[in-house]
Amino acid sequence: MNVSATVNVLRLFANPALCLPQHTISTFDQLPIPLSSAFPSRHGEKGRPDIKAVVLDKDNCFAVPKQNTVYQPYASKFDELRKAYPGSRLLIVSNSSGTGSDPGYVEADLLERNTGVKVLRHTTKKPGCNDEIMNYFRTAPDSGVTSPSQVAVVGDRLLTDVMMANMMGSYSVWIKDGMVEDHGLLSRFEKGISGFLLRRGYTAPDPRSDFE
Repeated sequence: MNVSATVNVLRLFANPALCLPQHTISTFDQLPIPLSSAFPSRHGEKGRPDIKAVVLDKDNCFAVPKQNTVYQPYASKFDELRKAYPGSRLLIVSNSSGTGSDPGYVEADLLERNTGVKVLRHTTKKPGCNDEIMNYFRTAPDSGVTSPSQVAVVGDRLLTDVMMANMMGSYSVWIKDGMVEDHGLLSRFEKGISGFLLRRGYTAPDPRSDFE
């Protein structure tokens, strides 16, 4: 059970826009690189966000759910992302690999070997592990991150990945469809609430306004 998601979803009653992404794509292979180009500019190209690091979800993002390898059709996009954000600037944060649901972090170790990307070991599941993420980036010698607004989160869940990004004061890219079509109740709810809020005029928070 994801206690963090259950508790934090109550925040939506006060601020429904917390579950809205700043950018939406259908599948991982549509991810714009550099990530700064995905987000609106205030004053032309020079006004775009300065994205220095990326948090990457795993399941139905770049990997088939429950597998710890990059989905082959997305291999070239994954390599492009890794080259654009090398070293500690790219971090995989999963709610399976690297958590208490991964005894001995066996899956996290395997995922790191298969991708060449660090997997965060975290005690609190998304969306509540934002402090652990920012601590990782701020202490990593080569991330260059000094503010949450320099981080972009890429994932397929509004109530974990996107909501975590907004709670952090970061940017988010929502992968709306993924590689495996999800007809589950949660997926239908997320897509339904996104459309409802947008029709009501809600917009995603702007990290530059709220945190700088």
